[in-house]
This record gives sequence, structure tokens and C-alpha cells, in this order.
Amino acid sequence: MSEPKERGAAWTEERGTSDEGPPPQAARQARRRLEAPRRRAESRVSEPVIRTPLTELLRIRHPVVQAAMGYVSGPRLAAATSNAGGLGLLASATMSLDELRDAISETAGRTGAPFGVNLRADAPDAAERIGLIIAERVPVASFAQAPKPELIAALKDAGVITIASVGARRHAEKVAGWGIDAVIATGGEGGGHVGAVPTSLLIPQIAAAVDIPVIAAGGFFDGRGLVAALAYGAAGIAMGTRFLLTSDSPVAEEVKRVYLAAGLDGTVVTRRVDGVPHRVLRTTMVDHLEGAGAGWLSGPRRAEALIRSARNAAAFRGASGLSWPEMIRQGRAMRRDTELTWGQVLMAANTPVLLRAAMVDGRPDLGLMSSGQVVGLIDDLPSCAELIEAIMTEARRCLDQLAAVRTA
Repeated sequence: MSEPKERGAAWTEERGTSDEGPPPQAARQARRRLEAPRRRAESRVSEPVIRTPLTELLRIRHPVVQAAMGYVSGPRLAAATSNAGGLGLLASATMSLDELRDAISETAGRTGAPFGVNLRADAPDAAERIGLIIAERVPVASFAQAPKPELIAALKDAGVITIASVGARRHAEKVAGWGIDAVIATGGEGGGHVGAVPTSLLIPQIAAAVDIPVIAAGGFFDGRGLVAALAYGAAGIAMGTRFLLTSDSPVAEEVKRVYLAAGLDGTVVTRRVDGVPHRVLRTTMVDHLEGAGAGWLSGPRRAEALIRSARNAAAFRGASGLSWPEMIRQGRAMRRDTELTWGQVLMAANTPVLLRAAMVDGRPDLGLMSSGQVVGLIDDLPSCAELIEAIMTEARRCLDQLAAVRTA
């Protein structure tokens, strides 16, 4: 892994602050917004700081990122994370464009620290969302899928730092070649849509393949995990389930209690919801779907599933503000990018509706609850500030212990 100072220098040169002349006005404004909070934080705190290529790139105090989670990662959680020295992300996939504009404004009002917006590269209004991110001078944009090169270029030209989520080395190599600034690599232990490769194997492979900061995700919740990720070659960690289970999370207390009661065997990866692997909490509803067996998409079960998904598609269209032509275009893009059948694409409408039932309506009995396996190791609800402070304290202690082993 490169030294932080070297990565920081590379970042400065890429943003046009070398001898080539001053950067564009938008880039200067974005950089000032990134630098100011870190200077203020470092003037207040005298503890040893763990600097990595990620903290240098994002101008944040701690190498900790709050993962974007639909209906969970709103202004309250993102701002609390950023105020604590990490990077908070707004999950915009379940927001309309107007809702995203309001969320950005509210987050900026809650924190002066860097934060970001996560979006789907295949969204029909992706260009408008990127324009909004640039206009509102949001410092960071992250993508749930591999973005097109032109989207990366538009953001970088405006001084916005770009991050892409990847699940395989080839994906990381592709987006790195397109100019992405960092990647979040999620191992099989993570929640939501996941691959099959464990974090402990995926992170070293990707870190060795690309020369940009790698953010490790999937199974992280404490300082020991952060140190392990750094040893694997990552520059920081991203956590979803751990941030969902904080006092700053907007999720209903009843739903949080369901998460806290889960054990290490309390999650399951299922294809029964939207046709692709999705790690969720094991509930009666999920067990019912799993128990339907391989024949769930044949005969009467298939018809029932498609009818239910069509209804959910209509419900999500109304909630998201998308028109039917826009949803059809999005479905075509999904088919092209994932090779799903039209039946599976229609089934994918289940996900946002079922997530909303649990995360917004507070109905764990009716909804879908994405979760990483790490849920079985979590038994408290700290604030984001308390969580990040505990992670960094433990990480520093672990590093001290390792240094003592080496010099013994």
C-alpha cells in the first residue's frame, strides 16, 4: 500500500494544483470544503491519527465510510457520520430528484464536514442527479454500479471525488482505468446484493490489482476489523449494518430490536426476492420464500410472483415519481447489464417496496431487512460519534500491540 503522503500528492496533482495552473472554480470550492473540517478537527484533537490514502483523498479524519442503504442513509445518519470524522453517504436510489435536492440541503445544514451522494449509474435521470451534485458542491459521489466513463469525467472536471462499488477484481480494474478515485469492495459477508467471495480473499486481490484507495466492506464493525483491512491492503472500511444499528439511524426501534436479536446464523442469501443474490435477515417471510424451493418460478407460483411484483412495481413508481416509460427504460438497462430475464427484472420491483415496509413503515413482519453477517456480533446502539471513537481507539491499541510484537 502506498504511503499516505504519496497518495495525497497524487490527489493534489490530479485536481490541477500542480505547476499546470489553478483548478476550475468549482474544484477550488469543493477542495476548500473538504479541507476546512479536517483542519478544525485536528486543531481540537491531540490523539494519534491513523492516516491512510483514503483520509488524504477525502480529507476526513478517520478511514471509516457509512455505506449507502435505501431508506436508511438519509441526512440524519450521513451528517452524524461526517460530524464524527468519517464519510457519510446519502442513498439516493430510493429518492426522487426533488427529495435528493432537499436531502443534500438538509445534510449540508447539519454538517460542515465532507459527505457524499450514492446513486445508480443506470438511473434514467443519472445525468440530472450528477448535475445536482455538482451544482450543490457535494464533495463526493459514489456509485452503486460501475459508472460510465463520461459520468466519472463530468464529476472529476467539477472537482467531485468519485467512488465505485465493485465485487470482483475485473470490475475494479475497469473503473480504475476510467479514472475513478477509489473503490468500495464488498465481500460475501456483506448485506444486500453480494457476491460469493469472502472479504478476506477479495480485498487483498483487489488492493494488489489497482493503484487507488480500496475501501473494504463486508463484515466490519470494530477497530480490529479496521486494522485487518489495512493489513489486507485496504485504505479504510465501509459499514452498513453497524451504522444502521446506531442511535442516529432513522430505523424504527422495533426493527432495530429484530436486528439485535439475530445471531451469526441469522442471515441468508436468497434469490427469491429479486432474482439475484441478496443477503437479508432470516425471517418467517424469507423462510417461506426459501421453502418454496426451485419450483417457485414455475407454474402457479411463477404467476403469483409476477403478479405481486407488477403490483409492487406500480407502488414503487408512485413513490419514486418515475413514469412507466422511465421504469421500462430502467428495466431494459438492468436486463442488458445483468442478463436477467424480464421475469426477474419485474421481480426486482419487490426490493424497494419490501425495504420500505421495514425501514420506513416499521413493519419487520411484512418487510425485507438487508443485513450483513456481522449483525450477529452487534448488541448495542451507540451514536455515530461513540461508534467511530470506539473503533479508532481499538484500532490504535491493536496497532500498538502489533508494534510491540515486532520489537519484542
